[in-house]
Amino acid sequence: MTVESTAARTPRRSAGSDAGATGAQRTTGTTAKKAVPAKKATVAKKAPAAKKAPAAKKAPAVKKTPASGKTRGTKPRSAEPHLVQLLTPEGERVRNAEFDPYVSGITPEELRGLYRDMVLTRRFDAEATALQRQGELGLWASLLGQEAAQIGSGRALRDDDYVFPTYREHGVAWCRGVDPTNLLGMFRGVNNGGWDPNGNNFHLYTIVIGSQALHATGYAMGVAKDGADSAVIAYFGDGASSQGDVAEAFTFSAVYNAPVVFFCQNNQWAISEPTEKQSRVPLYQRAQGFGFPGVRVDGNDVLASLAVTRWALERARAGEGPTLVEAFTYRMGAHTTSDDPTRYRHDDERASWEAKDPILRLRRHLESAHHADEGFFAELETESETLGKRVREVVRAMPDPDHFAIFENAYADGHALVDEERAEFAAYQASFADADGDK
Repeated sequence: MTVESTAARTPRRSAGSDAGATGAQRTTGTTAKKAVPAKKATVAKKAPAAKKAPAAKKAPAVKKTPASGKTRGTKPRSAEPHLVQLLTPEGERVRNAEFDPYVSGITPEELRGLYRDMVLTRRFDAEATALQRQGELGLWASLLGQEAAQIGSGRALRDDDYVFPTYREHGVAWCRGVDPTNLLGMFRGVNNGGWDPNGNNFHLYTIVIGSQALHATGYAMGVAKDGADSAVIAYFGDGASSQGDVAEAFTFSAVYNAPVVFFCQNNQWAISEPTEKQSRVPLYQRAQGFGFPGVRVDGNDVLASLAVTRWALERARAGEGPTLVEAFTYRMGAHTTSDDPTRYRHDDERASWEAKDPILRLRRHLESAHHADEGFFAELETESETLGKRVREVVRAMPDPDHFAIFENAYADGHALVDEERAEFAAYQASFADADGDK
């Protein structure tokens, strides 16, 4: 169900490690310069400008939605920090001395593979959303718009690397060889995961916000103690970056020099809260306070996401410790299918991000570079529809779970209390059969 990885499967210890070190030094140096204006903040507190705060509150830069009375968030700040980009929204190749070495050997076939990954992942995601609307799934968290960040970083991984996802990393799961239909069992309520984490080095989805960052850090510390030549990556969103668990993971990973990459998909909205209401500085700059480098990458650029993640993973494997990668992207759909994004964000904001669509961007590059023809795109469209049909059929055929499965594997050798609870539940279930018999 997956294609062969387009990422390098062996670490580059010579030129790659040197390039990574240079990139880290430059990134840290740049962010340090931007973070200096602490003196201005002190002056602002002493100045009478603080008395004007009430006036600012009377004229907030928000707009009320008549239907709900809720406020819509302001547009993102215009002056954003520099981010790593290798493909423009028009599909033009941009040269970057620090990160070009990590994609210098990529072939047209591999570029087509990245495009195929993104298209099929989006098709699967769209089918899952439709299935939830039809009552086949209880909930679904869409990745629409974040395909490049996930496929790029996912293809940067080696087979022996280990992934700790949230509940939205469907593209990364695809890259790790997890059957897409296995992702849907939990959302249908028929299992608690659906795949063996050790079979693909891809942990089960994590619903608790931010906790997987700690799990990844602990696992990475174990990898280091074992002397293994592998790395760990933890995925989380901009909202999760405000969680205490993530801050603790940053602390421990830095102190123990753990081989872990923190991959933050900043999709601009933590449900209904915009990023500017969560952080006074760009998210990647938080890393410098913990003592390791942070990089912001264009999360809608699959090539840049691939290059930056390769660089960060190679740092980890070389014993240089953790890295924070902020993939600057956008959630095109709802937070989950229970959310209504029209209540808190503007249509023109989405329209501006649609022009940066990650799939369209790579297609433009493939066409302009003559790396793909209409036959390739037509064949992929057919494959995409076949995938959608298979997903529908498999989900609707999923058997209901055994009602007593919840009591299995709670304890290795059994437990008297669990046995008692199982008996009580069995009696409860039998009462329904008795009631039907009385009728």
